[in-house]
Amino acid sequence: MDDKDYAALPMNTFDDIPTPKDSAKDIVGLVKKGGKIVGYQLSDGQTISKEEGVARAKNGEINGVGIAHRKDTEYLKALPDGEEDNNLSSLPSVSASRINNFT
Repeated sequence: MDDKDYAALPMNTFDDIPTPKDSAKDIVGLVKKGGKIVGYQLSDGQTISKEEGVARAKNGEINGVGIAHRKDTEYLKALPDGEEDNNLSSLPSVSASRINNFT
């Protein structure tokens, strides 16, 4: 098995990998509350809830993510590309207390 074969293994963890539209935005920050991700900051400055992020990603409105789930909760997960610095967990956090939708 070569490196490319191993790189495909994480793709099995996704429930859905939507095709992004040309107008799709990037996630540039994470909104956290109590250490948990509750939302995302997009490249156009919008801040959206985790649930809205999943819905937008399913609609092709967010680049570079797939849909996964834990128990009954869907969430976004960065598509593996061999780069660590663009994983969602590597993105800066945005304080939930500063954003009205998440207080």
